[in-house]
Amino acid sequence: MRIVYLADYPEFIPELARLHFAEWSYLNPGGTLEGKKDYLIRNCGRRGVPTFVIAVDGAMLAGSASLIAQDMDNRPELTPWLADVFVKPEFRGKGVATSLIQRIENEARSAGISRLFLYTPDAADLYRRLGWEAMEECVYKGTGVVIMARTIQAV
Repeated sequence: MRIVYLADYPEFIPELARLHFAEWSYLNPGGTLEGKKDYLIRNCGRRGVPTFVIAVDGAMLAGSASLIAQDMDNRPELTPWLADVFVKPEFRGKGVATSLIQRIENEARSAGISRLFLYTPDAADLYRRLGWEAMEECVYKGTGVVIMARTIQAV
């Protein structure tokens, strides 16, 4: 399993867009698959904000994570965000999400970022195990979520 920049493997963008759209379209009413592809292309950076990484197993896409400036339009004061953490079902339970999250934390650290945010409807326990702290519970776009934060220690 390798964690690489999506920008170096653009052939995975259509598949990743389909996966993300299927997983999270309920959080973006009115969004389209084409819009999700455009989002991936716009955030396909390396180092700094935005950065987008994917987990690749051989020639197969296994998962994704990103470092973006904004992930909750109603919380502009919180920035930057760990976002787009997704692992395909056949790769779950194998540490892929942890590797992706740690890679984004390292990318943030390298960029001089000292604090990250995320929100999750259903994976707060995973993030707690990795050192993230819950800030608040709220309803976002009709879904109950936990907003979490993590202080990134300098190397």
